[in-house]
Amino acid sequence: MALPFDKPIASPALAPAQSEPERTSQGELTIALVNNMPDSALKATERQFMRLVQSAAGETRVRFHCFALPTAARSKQAKDHIEKGYVDIAELHRLPIDGLIVTGAEPLAATLPEEPYWREFTDLIDWARTNTRSAIWSCLAAHAALLHLDGIERNRLPQKCSGVYDCARTAKDWLTNDLPPSIKVSHSRLNEVRESDLVDRGYQILTRSEQAGVDIFARDFDSRFIFFQGHPEYDALSLQREYMRDIARFLAGERKDYPAVPASYFDTETEEVLADFEQRAHAHRKVEMAAELPGLTLRRGVPAGGAATTIFRNWLDFLGQDARVRPPESVRK
Repeated sequence: MALPFDKPIASPALAPAQSEPERTSQGELTIALVNNMPDSALKATERQFMRLVQSAAGETRVRFHCFALPTAARSKQAKDHIEKGYVDIAELHRLPIDGLIVTGAEPLAATLPEEPYWREFTDLIDWARTNTRSAIWSCLAAHAALLHLDGIERNRLPQKCSGVYDCARTAKDWLTNDLPPSIKVSHSRLNEVRESDLVDRGYQILTRSEQAGVDIFARDFDSRFIFFQGHPEYDALSLQREYMRDIARFLAGERKDYPAVPASYFDTETEEVLADFEQRAHAHRKVEMAAELPGLTLRRGVPAGGAATTIFRNWLDFLGQDARVRPPESVRK
């Protein structure tokens, strides 16, 4: 199955659409990924979403394009990678986009509207409402979209929500067709949105966790907007990479608090080893200690992509429908 990239074209921002582009032919979909993840996760995020789309597509031919917001801070290496393989964001409206995926970003400012990319991000949200059949907003991107669309504020958690959580289906919806009653989903975030705020604004809760809270939820505008508070796209080692990164930042003095071990992720013996290492890190904090981190073993049952593939297969099936049943005007405001 072809997953081609367009050659990037230099331009500073998302331009308004001049005319409605022609849709792709039946049996072919065009998916856009706006990848806002930090440099350390940039390539891994591409691979994860491309793998998911590819495994979910079946006989459907998919054209997959990557974009990045130009105001996001990047290293020279990351900029070079984006220049070689990404399409400029200004070209987004010229492509016949069926589905949009927008990732989160590493928070830099105290509030979302203070983030350097906020204006570009809100332009993207407004464009997606009427120029896509459906859009997926992941983690911080979900929180930013909620704030812009309905003024729903995210809330700071007492400590980072990090780990693998059992998430139960809470509503019947085409996105969760063929899923078991409970799935395991990776979460990694410092904030949350309250379920009561979502329900009050007309959002449909599709999955939730007793420990981590709301997982997947949705709302119909002109486009079907789907929101992930978790990371169903994560591979088995994603949380381990983040945890090791945060330990290294603590040892280097770049963060004050030592990161908590991801919940229900490492096996019991590894958790004991990591608890011992944390004590030594507090007592003898120095960058060189990062080399002493031991080999780590995950628990059985860490998500390996099965549930995520089903979710994305349902999403691609929805995108491929020739005609959509539009929601009532009252929920498309």
